[in-house]
Order: sequence, then C-alpha cells, then structure tokens
Amino acid sequence: MKHWRETMAVTQRILIELLRRRRSLIFWIIFPISVLIINGFVLAESMNLSTKRGFEYAAPSTLVGAALFFSCLGGSVSTVVSEREQQTLKRLFISPLSGTSYFLGIFLAHSCIGIGQTLLIYTTAALWGATFKGSIFLGAIIILLSIIAYVGLGFILGTQLARRTEDVNSLVAAFGVPLLIVGGAFFPTTFLPEILLEIAKVNPIYHMSEALLGVSAEGNNLREIASHLRFLLGFAVIMIFGGWIAYRRMLLVERRL
Repeated sequence: MKHWRETMAVTQRILIELLRRRRSLIFWIIFPISVLIINGFVLAESMNLSTKRGFEYAAPSTLVGAALFFSCLGGSVSTVVSEREQQTLKRLFISPLSGTSYFLGIFLAHSCIGIGQTLLIYTTAALWGATFKGSIFLGAIIILLSIIAYVGLGFILGTQLARRTEDVNSLVAAFGVPLLIVGGAFFPTTFLPEILLEIAKVNPIYHMSEALLGVSAEGNNLREIASHLRFLLGFAVIMIFGGWIAYRRMLLVERRL
C-alpha cells in the first residue's frame, strides 16, 4: 500500500503539472488530430477509398506513430531531463519516497496520457464514420504494449543520452523520425522499396502499426497478427527492464554528484 500511495502521488503530480501547462496540453491535442485528418484524406484519395475507410486506415498509424510516440516517448524523456534539472532527484534521496514508486509514477502518468490520446484519436476518426472492426481487448493489449515500449525507451534515452532540456528535441528527432517514416507512421509501408521493408521488420513502430492496423481496420484475430505481437511483447519487456536499469544507474550517478 505504501508503494501504491507513493506511485499515485507521483502520477498525480505529473498530470497536474501537465494540466497547468495548458499551452503544451493544447499542442498535444492539436498535433495528433491534425496528422489524423491529413493522413485520412490523403489515404482516401491516393488509394481510392471512401473517407470512412481512409480514416480507419489512418487512425492506427497516427496513434502509434504520432500521438503515442511524442507523448509517451518524447514526454518521458522530457520528464526525466526536467526532473534532473529541477533537482527533484536530489530531494528524492532525503525523502521517504522510494525510487521504485518514483519510476512507476512517471510510467503510470505517461500511460494515462497515452490512453487519453487513444480516446482522442478514435473519437475524431469516428466523426468521419470510422469504426474499430476487431477485438477491442486485443487492440487494447497492442496499445498498452506500445505505451510500455515507448516509456521504457524514453527512460533509456532520457537517463543516458539527454543532459539538458535542449537535448530532448534533437534526441527524439534523431532516433525517432527515421523510425517513424520506415515504420509506416506517415504513409503505408506498401510504398516502401524492398530493402526498406526488410529494415522495417526490426523496427518496433512497424510492428505496432501493422498489428493495430490489422485489428482495427481489418478485424484480424490473434493468429493473424501473432508475429507482430510476439515482436512487440519481447521489445516491450526488454524496454521496461532496460528503462529500469538505466533509471537505477542514473540514481547512482545523481547520488555521487
């Protein structure tokens, strides 16, 4: 119960701070909606689809490639860096708050943000008649694994490579934008040449997008997306453990400073 109360306290603090920064919150709402609308109409026109089908195909890739990527990965990197700059970690060492609760609190806060953006994306797509054709439970598993993978990777990048707030944008752009393009976040992977398709098979964003697209737009079952789900599950497990180890190493460094 102690860990649970501490985790919820950290989560609440981060979410309240986000709500106070209303400008950032508004941008996080505008960005995925604008990407969804552009992708929806472009896909409908270029693939000779109805507007409804265009948005059904655009919603999954927009969610994992735009909304979750920048909020869960970029957001977690930004949170870790800003907490270091504000000396929050120093205060952690002299408080009864455990490092585990702090780690889980940040993780849970960005998970809440990711869930909120999921609802935002699919509500917007529904305005153009798009529907979720497959299992909602299976889709929720894919989204949850994507959030876990992004937040874990964000901890690794934020603790090991970023030192100042100015580093966040360049770090996310350098690592993220090529992965987003090859992963099918902005256009279908069928447009990629064969060599890039082979590279995409080791890109987690590709598997996130393909798995969610199959369930959401095509109504695929577990067997049909099994290969994507296995890759995503393995990657998420590696990232959460890697993020935890990177976080513990950061605490050791901060304690010596």
